[in-house]
Amino acid sequence: MAFWRTYYHLVWATKERQNLITADKETQLYNYIIGKADSLRCILHAIGGIENHIHLVVSIPPTLAVAEFVKRIKGSSSHYMNHELSSLSSFAWQNGYGVLSLGGKQLDTAVAYVKHQKEHHSQGNIIQSLEHFDSQEDAPKL
Repeated sequence: MAFWRTYYHLVWATKERQNLITADKETQLYNYIIGKADSLRCILHAIGGIENHIHLVVSIPPTLAVAEFVKRIKGSSSHYMNHELSSLSSFAWQNGYGVLSLGGKQLDTAVAYVKHQKEHHSQGNIIQSLEHFDSQEDAPKL
């Protein structure tokens, strides 16, 4: 395989921004996503979020399109949440996602931001361009 270094910051929300990523299911969901990313031969540098959305910093090989990666992660993780963790409500992700490409020098900052999502939200020091979605288009406002 060719040498590659790609870094992406991905973000997507639960359907209708419902608080579906509960504390009792968060670790299992994140571990599932980490395993799925690994099976796709991707490197998950960080995963984090709050009850209604998730962030990932990931390296995706050039043989896999970003859209295909997101499709597989979102599809399989919602299936996992609904069938393996027997959610009381129907778990679903909102359509769409946000993606930003990162340079190597931005990687550490992005990883720290994602790993500390709960603190950023509780303290109100979030980066709006990474957090705010238009309900009509399901895309981050940049």
